[in-house]
Amino acid sequence: MNQTRIVSSILVGGGLAAVLDGLDAIVAFKLVLGLDPKTIYQFVASGMLGPSAFEGGIATALVGVVVHCLIALSAAALFSFASVRLPRLLERPLFYGALYGVAVYAFMNHVVTPLSLIPPSPFSLALFLNGVIGHALFVGVPIALATRHYLGASLDHRGQTKTAQSAGSSAPSLQSRIPSHTR
Repeated sequence: MNQTRIVSSILVGGGLAAVLDGLDAIVAFKLVLGLDPKTIYQFVASGMLGPSAFEGGIATALVGVVVHCLIALSAAALFSFASVRLPRLLERPLFYGALYGVAVYAFMNHVVTPLSLIPPSPFSLALFLNGVIGHALFVGVPIALATRHYLGASLDHRGQTKTAQSAGSSAPSLQSRIPSHTR
């Protein structure tokens, strides 16, 4: 597998997810809670910095943007690497991408946020629905489509490179190149 294709998959998928999810958050939190983008990203930064993030002005909002982008890139990296091991994920990118987006939302809300310095907040049905649907459409699907674009053409359903398969080569599959103790 070409490392450039994996890196491209992560950067494009993560970049798309960061931008689309960020725009979705700006619109949703403005409509539901009246928050401006600076406050939204200070809220993200408060996961690391605690309540003092809201006193840091644009600097802490930029920290929040960086954290948001790193999370999106991490989500894209996980899906890209999973797709190398499970190429079937790329056969139905809309379906598996949407499922992955919902899983990312659940992980962020039930694991990451409780472990962060963000204080508990009241439940909002509108923000919950927007979060689930938004992560499916604006996080998972773009990541899956970018991964399919960069990696899908080079893998078959068994994880073998198509070029090796089409040439009639008996080149080992990607699975066989991974040390057995990590499988």
